[in-house]
Amino acid sequence: MRIEMLPTGDPVHRYQKCIVIPFAGKRRVLSTCSVNGGFREDLTAVFNNDINPGAGMECQMLAPSYEEHLTRMAEHLGLDPKTAAGMATAASMENVSIQKEAFGATEVTAVVTGGIEVNGGRVGDPADWDEAAGEKAVPKSGTINIILSISTDLTPGALARALVTCTEAKTAALQELLAASRYSSGIATGSGTDGTIVICNAESDLCLTNAGKHSKLGELIGKAVKSAVKEALRRQSGLSQEGQHDLLRRTERFGVTEQTLWEWFQRQEGSSTRADFAEQLYQLSQDGEWITGVSLYVHLMDQLQWGLLSSGEAVSMGRKILGLLPGNTGEFPAREISPEHEPAAERMIRELKAAICSRMAAREQRNGGRDR
Repeated sequence: MRIEMLPTGDPVHRYQKCIVIPFAGKRRVLSTCSVNGGFREDLTAVFNNDINPGAGMECQMLAPSYEEHLTRMAEHLGLDPKTAAGMATAASMENVSIQKEAFGATEVTAVVTGGIEVNGGRVGDPADWDEAAGEKAVPKSGTINIILSISTDLTPGALARALVTCTEAKTAALQELLAASRYSSGIATGSGTDGTIVICNAESDLCLTNAGKHSKLGELIGKAVKSAVKEALRRQSGLSQEGQHDLLRRTERFGVTEQTLWEWFQRQEGSSTRADFAEQLYQLSQDGEWITGVSLYVHLMDQLQWGLLSSGEAVSMGRKILGLLPGNTGEFPAREISPEHEPAAERMIRELKAAICSRMAAREQRNGGRDR
């Protein structure tokens, strides 16, 4: 089924759990693909393949290795495996986002599928494997795959710069969503398995030499990719600005979750049942003032980790913010005060848990042990 026609005349098809773009003319391509990747001028098609057979099921490949799977998939799609470059993902092709931006004779189209909730990572997070030591990669689900088509021709350097700008745009989208890394307490910059294919039209009379942020082409790439990444993530997993307006979504990357708060609450001798606690916590997590205050608090923790604030500055201002939250006195039970020798980040996590649970305990006391 054809779902889009690119300005270059290349059709975008969806079939066999894939997005397939056969080229209608000569194209230059720069990609991260494992097969036929890098800079190529001889490709005839590119594709994006969903290897997830269904919800809750393990991803399945057509061959033992990822590279052989892509080769077989190209054949399965009716493409020449020697001149087709592809990527694979667990994201559904039904959730693809296609976004266009244009200015004058230049048109940019981003075709994106994405998932970040399981495999989101921040660049520099601890690695899973060491290829130089002969270790093999562990397959991970959760990938943002981007196919970026540009209607004009580009110099090789500009094509490389377009890939950099595209990557910056993806990361900017994740920063604006506060997507969490699953391997550290940081904000994700991508997943560990992201793939990108950038295509330019070698038959265009217009050849651009720059795709950086100061150029109009760079602006178009940024807008199209940011918009497509956000929509793809929303369609795939519900990750969105609205969904992130939740206290626990702001704190989960620091280990402050419903489960850890419940464990903390029990130590405060709260008498709520788990169900009552969950309901109270949900109500608190939707409170706009608490969301705002806690967002400021965790941003202090980020700046502490980045070295932009000292331990004393972050802890002191954090306590003031917690004390300003509705229904919170800013006073903690003596047993919940962090020992002064405890690392500042751990101290701030401890005091955040204490503040939330103290608020929950006070509400429970007012309601006679149950939230009504």
